[in-house]
Amino acid sequence: MTALMGNYARTDVEFVRGAGSWLWDADEHEYLDFLTGISVCNVGHCHPAVVAAIARQAAELIHVGNLFWTEPGMRLATRLADGSGLGEGSKVYFANSGAEANEAALKLARKARPGGSFVVAHGGFHGRTYGALSATPQEAKQAPFAPLVPGFRPVAIPDLAAAVDAGTAAVVVEPIQGESGVHPLPASVLAEVRAACDAHGALLVFDEVQTGMGRTGSLWAWEQVGVRPDLMTTAKALGGGLPIGALMASPQYADTFAPGDHGSTFAGGPVACAAAHAVLDLLEAPGFFGGVRERGELLAEGLRELPGVREVRGRGLMLAADLTGIDAPALVRRALDEERLVLNATGPVTVRFLPSLIVTAEEVHDALARLGRLLAR
Repeated sequence: MTALMGNYARTDVEFVRGAGSWLWDADEHEYLDFLTGISVCNVGHCHPAVVAAIARQAAELIHVGNLFWTEPGMRLATRLADGSGLGEGSKVYFANSGAEANEAALKLARKARPGGSFVVAHGGFHGRTYGALSATPQEAKQAPFAPLVPGFRPVAIPDLAAAVDAGTAAVVVEPIQGESGVHPLPASVLAEVRAACDAHGALLVFDEVQTGMGRTGSLWAWEQVGVRPDLMTTAKALGGGLPIGALMASPQYADTFAPGDHGSTFAGGPVACAAAHAVLDLLEAPGFFGGVRERGELLAEGLRELPGVREVRGRGLMLAADLTGIDAPALVRRALDEERLVLNATGPVTVRFLPSLIVTAEEVHDALARLGRLLAR
């Protein structure tokens, strides 16, 4: 028995330790982790550089709140603004999660375009707080909590650009839809949406909560399609395991928020920011993103050769495999129990793969072998 509420469908495993691509449970069984806390531990579990940065900062200053300045937060904002690619003069708002970063983006866009509506894509996922949930047109997630925030127009992906008009505040999309099964939005569609937003004065918001921080083989997924947003959100992997999110705004919208417009007690705290610096240092190492792309292709090629796999989608180390005649959630449970391989099912036939970005080729082959044995059975 536990005093925790039952809002998660937890598997009956208690993890107590992690290192790199590996986890250990309370009975000291070893697991190969190809989920990484749902794309959070991009540099692996308990990376020594991240642990050291957290320990140093925790010994100096843990929290003072956003009525004062702290060096880790100021420096991280500069790094993210400069690295966002949104242009010189971009600015950053810190949050504690992806949902909170998306809420900030919605508020900023609504202030920039008062009274405007939001165009969102079918299959998208932006979080579970009310604004983010309203931007998530999935009936199963929305229905129990209606009525939702008004002003959101769900549209099929090919029709996104056509839905933009003079009354649109923003289009909010993931460059690759993660929670619905790793579906990349076509570059042509994103380019059309960019043009439509420019024509009508609407903002283009990219939710890179899952795709950002190197997951697709570049710091941001938009860099590979060449369509630059006005606002971009990130979280998940930013803190190496600690909760931190960020909204990055291009120069045109960088000063939209005035004091009191938005805020958060814990956001941008020194310890989480110190962890994020350590993560960015690792991602900036020469050849890092090339290695992500190489091992991503190795994993994709291996998945295509496995029995029962009919399609593999994604980019970098953000991949999904659709199965034929196989129950994906049941397969994921068996992978955990029988092969000690941590995976995730995003639907009845879809398995998602989100290994650490420092996963080795040997670990990729190991995971493929475990999954192959399972599928053969």
